[in-house]
Amino acid sequence: MPEGKHKSRTLRRVFVKTPGKKNTVHYRTRKMNKKKCAECGKDLHGIPHVTHVEFKNLAKTKKKPQRPYGGVLCSSCMRKKIIGQVI
Repeated sequence: MPEGKHKSRTLRRVFVKTPGKKNTVHYRTRKMNKKKCAECGKDLHGIPHVTHVEFKNLAKTKKKPQRPYGGVLCSSCMRKKIIGQVI
């Protein structure tokens, strides 16, 4: 029987084959959901898809694109927004 902390689905189950040809279950932390554009809902590029701990330890320049609305809007929505403000 798994321990109580392993019964919930907060940790994902990874089946690993050991050198002795047995399958065992390893419990690993889940990755973050992919970030979405605030306007159209498309997946944002340039944001790594890693666990929360790995994301926290990344450099600031690796966490999101260095442009206006980076990490919030996709490039096409950002373009529309900037062009709309100019005109």
